[in-house]
Amino acid sequence: MSNSVVLRRFRTLGEDNKTFESEYLDIGGSSQKNVYTVNGNLVSKTDNNNEKISAQKKEDSIKIGFFELFRFASCYEIILMVFGGLCALVHGAAQPAVLLVFGLLTDTFIAYDIELQELSDPDKICINNTITWANGSEYQNQNNETLSCGILDIEKEMTMFAFYYIGIGFAVLLLGYFQICFWVTAAARQIQKIRKAYFRQIMRMEIGWFDCNSIGELNTRMSDDINKINDAIADQVGIFIQRFSTFVTGFLLGFVSGWKLTLVIIAVSPLIGLGAALMALAVSKLTGLGLKAYAKAGAVADEVLSSIRTVAAFSGERKEVERYDKNLVFAQRWGIRKGMIMGFFTGYVWMIIFCCYALAFWYGSQLVIEQNEYTPGGLLQVFLGVLVAAMNLGQASPCLEAFASGRGAAVKIFETIDQKPEIDCMSEEGYKLHKVKGDIEFHNVTFNYPSRPEVKILDRLSMVIKAGETTAFVGPSGSGKSTAVELIQRFYDPKQGMVTLDGHDIRSLNIQWLRSLIGIVEQEPVLFATTIEENIRYGRDGLTKDEIIRAAKEANAYNFIMDLPEKFNTLVGKGGGQMSGGQKQRIAIARALVRNPKILLLDMATSALDNESEAIVQKALDKVRLGRTTISIAHRLSTIRNVDVIIGFEHGRAVERGKHAELLERKGVYFTLVTLQTQGDQALHEKARQTSSTNEEGTSEKQQFIRHGSTRASLRSSIRQRSRSQVSNVLSDLSVPGDVASVIRRHSGYLKDEDEVTEEEEENLEPAPVTRILKYNVAEWPYMLFGSFGAAVNGGVNPVYALLFSQILGTFSLQNEEEKRNQINSICLFFVFVGLISLMTQFLQGYFFAKSGELLTRRLRKLGFQAMLGQEIGWFDDRKNSPGTLTTRLATDASQVQGATGTQIGMIVNSLTNIGVSLIIAFYFSWKLTLVILCFLPFLALSGALQAKMLTGFANQDKEALEVAGQISSEALSNIRTIAGLTKEKMFVQLYEMQLEAPYRAAIKKANVYGLCFGFAQSVIFLANAASYRFGGHLVVAESLHFSIVFRVISAIVTSGTALGRASSYTPDYAKAKIAAARFFQLIDRVPEINVYSDEGEKWNNFKGEIKFIDCKFTYPNRPDFQVLNGLSVSVRPGQTLAFVGSSGCGKSTSVQLLERFYDPNQGQLLIDGRNTGTINIAFLRSKIGIVSQEPVLFDCSVAENIKYGDNSRQVSMDEVIVAAKKAQLHDFVMSLPDKYDTSVGAQGSQLSRGQKQRIAIARAIVRDPKILLLDEATSALDTESEKIVQAALDEARKGRTCIVIAHRLSTIQNSDIIAVMSRGILIEQGTHEELMAMKGAYYKLVTTGAPIS
Repeated sequence: MSNSVVLRRFRTLGEDNKTFESEYLDIGGSSQKNVYTVNGNLVSKTDNNNEKISAQKKEDSIKIGFFELFRFASCYEIILMVFGGLCALVHGAAQPAVLLVFGLLTDTFIAYDIELQELSDPDKICINNTITWANGSEYQNQNNETLSCGILDIEKEMTMFAFYYIGIGFAVLLLGYFQICFWVTAAARQIQKIRKAYFRQIMRMEIGWFDCNSIGELNTRMSDDINKINDAIADQVGIFIQRFSTFVTGFLLGFVSGWKLTLVIIAVSPLIGLGAALMALAVSKLTGLGLKAYAKAGAVADEVLSSIRTVAAFSGERKEVERYDKNLVFAQRWGIRKGMIMGFFTGYVWMIIFCCYALAFWYGSQLVIEQNEYTPGGLLQVFLGVLVAAMNLGQASPCLEAFASGRGAAVKIFETIDQKPEIDCMSEEGYKLHKVKGDIEFHNVTFNYPSRPEVKILDRLSMVIKAGETTAFVGPSGSGKSTAVELIQRFYDPKQGMVTLDGHDIRSLNIQWLRSLIGIVEQEPVLFATTIEENIRYGRDGLTKDEIIRAAKEANAYNFIMDLPEKFNTLVGKGGGQMSGGQKQRIAIARALVRNPKILLLDMATSALDNESEAIVQKALDKVRLGRTTISIAHRLSTIRNVDVIIGFEHGRAVERGKHAELLERKGVYFTLVTLQTQGDQALHEKARQTSSTNEEGTSEKQQFIRHGSTRASLRSSIRQRSRSQVSNVLSDLSVPGDVASVIRRHSGYLKDEDEVTEEEEENLEPAPVTRILKYNVAEWPYMLFGSFGAAVNGGVNPVYALLFSQILGTFSLQNEEEKRNQINSICLFFVFVGLISLMTQFLQGYFFAKSGELLTRRLRKLGFQAMLGQEIGWFDDRKNSPGTLTTRLATDASQVQGATGTQIGMIVNSLTNIGVSLIIAFYFSWKLTLVILCFLPFLALSGALQAKMLTGFANQDKEALEVAGQISSEALSNIRTIAGLTKEKMFVQLYEMQLEAPYRAAIKKANVYGLCFGFAQSVIFLANAASYRFGGHLVVAESLHFSIVFRVISAIVTSGTALGRASSYTPDYAKAKIAAARFFQLIDRVPEINVYSDEGEKWNNFKGEIKFIDCKFTYPNRPDFQVLNGLSVSVRPGQTLAFVGSSGCGKSTSVQLLERFYDPNQGQLLIDGRNTGTINIAFLRSKIGIVSQEPVLFDCSVAENIKYGDNSRQVSMDEVIVAAKKAQLHDFVMSLPDKYDTSVGAQGSQLSRGQKQRIAIARAIVRDPKILLLDEATSALDTESEKIVQAALDEARKGRTCIVIAHRLSTIQNSDIIAVMSRGILIEQGTHEELMAMKGAYYKLVTTGAPIS
């Protein structure tokens, strides 16, 4: 290596993600230069970041400004909003305009009534339009004025007023339509942009950001929080402007018509404003807290549903439901507080309003009677103008609530959108080199994961990887091998030091270009839920079919793909679930190959394969490595003996490098790993040699075991050829995951058929009966009773107001001053009394209904989650029930059901009493007039019903469409590393955006319909008034009805009408609630085929663990056309070890799943201790079985809690945990962690290396003390050192237990009591290792195929 390397092309600090600034770095020169200085600014920069973060935390309580919610509005949207706003402004002025008409109308009636009263005196007559005494002398009233008579034609006057009303009504219809339509359209367009921007931004974030943010929480944000922003910027804004405009014009009218009275009323109004403001503040804060509280529960649900098999295997269902429920308590608490505060403030506002009435009428009547400043109509204009203004201010409070919760929800969303990713994967910046050699070098790299800053993973790592060479990384688990690979892909940036490619710091290179040079094959490859061909296409854009086929051939995937009924168009299922491990691996290799990468990273690429496939894939890999810089991480050292350079890792440093032979001489890390592994090999080779010593072929085999790698001779390939023709033809055909044809015929494209299926189901969904919803709320009946009582009293308040109001009008036509005064005073006192009652009952209603509603939501979420966990595993295989969809369902459906109970019942009771009391009053005073007005009620009801119908129709479509988008986002976020490695972020963004088109179009359609209904509902009332006053005038003349009764009946019915309107405005929630409840009940009512919660079934004391498969046949429920087991028969006696061997897809793991009773066989029997598994109690059966699988699932909690998970039927003590950890060789490692057993393992155990996860899983199985132990390739993910340790732990754990092992490495199973070789779902041979070797059948061939056996 040359003495120093000069690094060129540095960008200035900060111009590209934290690029280092340095003139000249000397590496490998004099000793002090080995640690070079890094510009100090960098350090301060991260400090600034930390300060920023803490500042952001403080700012979290400081919300986003309201206008910032519109930051995504374009010119077009702004124009829409401006016009919508103008329409709303003019619409708002309509009510005060009507009051002008109303004042004149009142004066006309009062003048007419006074005239009637005067003329009712037999001593007075009307001569020449003047009232005179019967004796002819002139009559003067108390104020010494003469009175006119006979001029007023009341019917004609009323006709004129009716036309005014009709004119205003039509204007309102149009304005209302435009106002709503424009705002909703503008909002839909902006929300579309926000969804896109948010998802695009998340896809740009660096991997470290995902380590710190839970996927479940991000999914919840995408659905719920963005909907909250939508509520804050859509029709609510228009309605708010309309109310505000009414408020302003009302006050203007008051000041113009009578400033004294207006000032008196205004003096009191700050009290109302104060109440409203406090309420909005509290609600916004509590909404934010409630959201946060639920996001935690959502994350739990997501984690549990994603790892449902593990939960089922360890009978953790009940425990998980409790854990979820614990997190729900917090959300419930905030919801109740919110209801209480809202109830109190609403009551307070109403109380002040009623006191205002009292004050206004008392003072106003003084002005009318004593000072003669106003006419009674003028008093009404002023008073009602100010009242309408104040009421509209009050009614604006729900809008403020929507704005506040929208702002609360926007904080996190916009924060993410604005956050600058540390490593921006979509950035166009950075250099692209013309020619890439592929030299990679690490210079003093120190690194820790952002989510665990205290644990150093790489410690001043320096190493060189030469172009075109194959370099292997070896070392114990957790020594930093995979981390180094992640740094090369630039998933993370080192904290100190740098990684260079051809001498360029990779931070100065364009990131998409850099990643396009790299092909990666991981141990657990991620496939996407689409076809095989599409999965390979993810490797590179613009591939031809030939290139795909060539890559498939190179990866030895072509044959098995062509055997599938749909060939390349076969769907691989969620996460590749329809494919066996080996098949997934080969598809992933093909995907890496089509990239034609300069640098190939193999992260234990063959560990998941059986021997046969491994030999094939290994050969493919050897072929494609040529001429590329290849880095291979391997735990089976045999796969890397022939590489160019081996680098040994220990504690985050590269401690040795050299070739196989050199490193063996050095006797370091590599030597220890090899010696451990070869001891196992030797024993196996020894046996192979003894068995085949008579056979000449055996000798050449033995030589072959020694001559590795490139020297694997032609002889071996001929043997392989021969064995292929016999065994492998049998074996590899089995890797067909079956005829997925019927499924695929329906899949014309990505996620297509799923829509059809869900739609069919949705159509069949009958909205749930309310009685059933209430049944779940029945425990809260005392709350609901008190709440309903409050609501009922509240409902009676409005009609009482109508009585008092008309009573006051009536007093103005009284002749006796004294009587006038007394009546007015008593009415004013009564107003104050009503106000106090209103305060108490509103509080009762708010608090009690919030309590019952929140308790119901929590109960439903818990029941729903419990029902989900109770379903059989086959249910989760259905794509409709992916974890993303189910979590969304829990989040939204349960809270929507509240729309049919809780506050909703309050509103309904309130409206019903309101309508009831109003009608009684109206019919009592004048049934004719009442009937005329009632003709208009159907229209009011109709507009309400229309609105409801439209909105639920739309709600359903929206939910559907967004669920599909939700699945795409969920899949993208769960597999973010794979997507980043393939630089496919943009593609997923496009896919997501395509799915957003449909809901967007629906929203635009909705805007028009909703606008029409709104305009119609608003205008009906004016038309009703026109007809009623006209007819009232007729009755006053024809039937000498007193005019105050006309007012009484009309205002009573109108308040009842608005109450009805209010009830109907809640119908959208109500209908949504019934649909949501129906979906919920469908889930709760579904009877699982295998019921976990049932107590039925046999249990017995001396459980031995004898297992018998008798002619078992099985197909997976979601792939009914493909037979996985074809009559499997095999038995194990208690305490024996049975090993299953066979190529990928032959049914080994399936048989284990039948034992766990995740599924039941379609035919045949599976007996345990002579009893059929179908009759055994499930919880009892699973409690006797412990499982350790190849990719163990850990939960996002501490190490101790993960181990305790092994036995969920009791409290596991810490001592037991430690004993189990020691048996699993885990204790020492845990004690070296900063928090020991309380260290969190991260989401899905992401903070640990694979070996560490595996050992925790073993400890978890040991704690269970099972009678039957299932090991599904339990050590394949480990390096040699850990494997030896873990293997020892497993051997220890197997003692005295019946054990079933699935292994791809034959060395791990050669001492099993029975080895069963499977093929095509049946047993082809069984016996001990020696017997099978002597038979020289399939097993013998597998052992001697020459696949690297370790």
